[in-house]
Amino acid sequence: MKHRIVVLGAGYAGANTAGRLAKRLHRDDIEITLVNGDPEFVERVRMHQLASGQDLRLRPLSDLYAGTGVQVRTARVTAVDVEGKTVDLGGETLAYDTLVYALGSAIADHGVPGVAEHACNVAGKQAALRLRARLGEAKPGETVLIVGGGLTSIEAATEIAEAHPDLEVAIAARDRVGGWLSDKAQRHLRGALDRLGITVHDHTDITAVEADGVVTDAGSRIRAQVTVWTAGFTVHPIAAASALEVSDGGRIVVDAGMRSVSHPDVYAVGDAALAEGADGKPLRMSCASANPMAWLAADVIAARLTGRKVPETTIGYSLQCISLGRRDGIIQRVTPGDQVTSTVYTGRTAARIKELICASAAWSVSHPTMLMPSRRRHLAVTAAAETRPLARS
Repeated sequence: MKHRIVVLGAGYAGANTAGRLAKRLHRDDIEITLVNGDPEFVERVRMHQLASGQDLRLRPLSDLYAGTGVQVRTARVTAVDVEGKTVDLGGETLAYDTLVYALGSAIADHGVPGVAEHACNVAGKQAALRLRARLGEAKPGETVLIVGGGLTSIEAATEIAEAHPDLEVAIAARDRVGGWLSDKAQRHLRGALDRLGITVHDHTDITAVEADGVVTDAGSRIRAQVTVWTAGFTVHPIAAASALEVSDGGRIVVDAGMRSVSHPDVYAVGDAALAEGADGKPLRMSCASANPMAWLAADVIAARLTGRKVPETTIGYSLQCISLGRRDGIIQRVTPGDQVTSTVYTGRTAARIKELICASAAWSVSHPTMLMPSRRRHLAVTAAAETRPLARS
């Protein structure tokens, strides 16, 4: 009987894991099933572009994995039974021997009332398309308020302002917009925000979202016809509802090889996993974390199943990339532990680097078996041996 590997989620993490496993393991010995709610691979790092009115290339998963041996299932995951080793797909049950959990994240409202009812977001394709439609209906002079001061917030604000110069764009952040960046990067960011006419509300905590704006912690109101909520992400509750060990935030706790610390036949990658980075702190939710987590998990799974040495790698960072519209950007060099350095690239050069990185990430997913030579090895261990209890340190 073939060893059944089920990958849940086809974002950057899940899609890369499935493709890399297909290159590592022999088809005679395994079945790889990739489950995703959308029939296409969605470039989540470009959702601000989609929302602003740009069209993105369609990448059907069935085309991407044709001939690779990966079976694509378009379905919604409703539950995971890690004791029975099954996944519920809305009434249908899918069994596995090894599970890769990569269901990603969704918008976090942090308990702020009115977010779900009145705010748009760019956390996914459908959400970005709804915001796109709303922006298309907006009248000249109306205000679009972006709530949040991080990477997603900055990119959404600048992209919308550039694409819709007839609208008034503002951004409100609890701390300082882009405040973690180096001094040089912050100066360039402020210059870009000024150039695009974006009003900045620093140190402004939003306590409620209403149909015509937001309420701040100071009791004042910021009027806006369109509010875009980009104040963080949270994981889906499916993992927390299972017997998997999860963090307070619901992320699956994994070891250095992306393997669940409580269930050795389960691996987690991407936003859904709580994994330590180079400085011992959790890796942040990002494409920059998702891809190396996927590569490592696939290599660890393949090594265990084929009886080879399990790789040992510490995932670290090198850059933070921010687009400021289509012709401007910031490339902030960081330490492996994600601390900013004084090295920064800005302007068109940074925009080109950011575009190259985004295009490369999409290319790696679109060509799942082309990045490295295929070494499809036969299984050397049984499923039972692969999933024996972990040694806890």
